[in-house]
Amino acid sequence: MNDSLTDNDLRLVPTSGSEEFTGFGIELSGDRVGTVALRHEGEGLASLRWKVRSRAPGQGVALRALRLAVDHAFSELGLKRIEARIDVTDTANIRNASIAGLRREGITRGFGDEPDKVLLARLASDPHPFSREGFIAILNAGLPKKRVISQGLLRDEQGRVLLCQLTYKQEWDLPGGVIEVGEAPASGLVRELQEELGITVEVKGLITVNWLPAWREWDDACIFLFDLGTTDSAIVNRMTLQPSEIKAVEWCDEQALKDNATSAAIELLTAVGTGEIAPYREAPLGD
Repeated sequence: MNDSLTDNDLRLVPTSGSEEFTGFGIELSGDRVGTVALRHEGEGLASLRWKVRSRAPGQGVALRALRLAVDHAFSELGLKRIEARIDVTDTANIRNASIAGLRREGITRGFGDEPDKVLLARLASDPHPFSREGFIAILNAGLPKKRVISQGLLRDEQGRVLLCQLTYKQEWDLPGGVIEVGEAPASGLVRELQEELGITVEVKGLITVNWLPAWREWDDACIFLFDLGTTDSAIVNRMTLQPSEIKAVEWCDEQALKDNATSAAIELLTAVGTGEIAPYREAPLGD
């Protein structure tokens, strides 16, 4: 018996070995409770699949079997990458694969009757999942990532608000955009306005953080609304608009705002206009 394929009362018993598959039966105290297999997809790459009897006794049978199979794939078979694709509703096996050291990489969309699936993978070069570095990497890959948007409130000498006509929305919106991974919201706003409007702004301070619920096809997000102060209205004549996203810019009074802006922007700026806006707030559901 290969000691590398045992974990106390659990062992993997080879059932097949071919150019396409390396398969094992999962035995628990001598009782066959499931199977696990590696399908060889190409040089150094294999996909992992498994099935464990739903009422198999003991704790963590699937998890323990996966750890043995993955370790064997790297140490004995010389594979470089192991993948698993798991139905998005199968949270138990997504968790098993994660604890076995596979990192969540994204969603593969299903078509026809096929469900969407979570793609997880582990590289031979990844730190061991029991190590501090490996544990943090697995958590970072699987934890939710909240979308952050930074927008700027810029007024002219008449008190009008700058809004952008966007190529991908009918309604007008405040200048700004989505913040990149690892980027601070304030500096991200400065970058966005340089890229999209060709101007350099000074962030005066944070007005509010506005949680925006899912709206139409957009996921939920946290909007950081920053004060950009007051500027000469003629600045729009010096702007260089990014044509893929910005069709035009407009100085808007209260009526123009109500006629053209997104419902979220109208609600937010109306709240700002009261002069008593909270540091954190939640926008109502949009239409």
